[in-house]
Amino acid sequence: MPLRRFALLVEYEGTAYRGSQYQSNAHTVQGSLERALSSLTDEPIRVALAGRTDAGVHARGQVGTFCTKSRHSEQTVVRAANALLPRDICVRQAAQVALTFDPRRQAKSRWYRYGLFTANVRPALLRNFVWQVPEQIAVGAMAEAARALVGRHDFGAFTAPSVARRMQPERLVISAKLKRERNLVLFDIEANAFLQHMVRRIVGALSEVGLGKRRVGEFAALVREARPGAASYMAPARGLCLMKVRYESGLFDDEQDENI
Repeated sequence: MPLRRFALLVEYEGTAYRGSQYQSNAHTVQGSLERALSSLTDEPIRVALAGRTDAGVHARGQVGTFCTKSRHSEQTVVRAANALLPRDICVRQAAQVALTFDPRRQAKSRWYRYGLFTANVRPALLRNFVWQVPEQIAVGAMAEAARALVGRHDFGAFTAPSVARRMQPERLVISAKLKRERNLVLFDIEANAFLQHMVRRIVGALSEVGLGKRRVGEFAALVREARPGAASYMAPARGLCLMKVRYESGLFDDEQDENI
């Protein structure tokens, strides 16, 4: 059989994993996918992922790819992979793509969501998916501050100084919005790409605005001045979820993620 390349739409709870990327001495999402797919195809499988997520970070719309000479259909890949994967990882869809398809380099944008729980009593059911903050946090001030993120900026303030100096820190933020649903506050941000820990540092700085520890203008100055590492307070990993990776081809765009 000729070599074929499959793209997978992958969902996972990151609580039990040391991140998405393979590590020889740790439990990872990539490692779990590779073991399941190797068992399915009876071939050594290497999975490439669209985005790297940290330990404890979740995904609803991660995209991975792998190559195989097996004859399995897209439907069989989904059904069999889910039978072999642990319960906190699932393949939502599979699609055959060009052998040259690169899920990371060809991504047009990535959408992340961060969940905050605004109550004085800690949540039980949501404990692995939200960050508990004080009930009186000023969401309106946070939303006002978040507007400064939109556009093409140097986001060096929202990553480690070593990362900001080593990499090109300019990114294009397409949208940055907050919405409140009773005790749940959701921060959605979409950009062409993200720096390491960028979203968690943004949320940390926004929470300081909401708690009166930083003014809206001071948050805007973090974006404007771009001093490497200036936003040092980082929100916990558990509230973060990679919602969607977008491609020019419209790969997996039939999923109704926009209404979540």
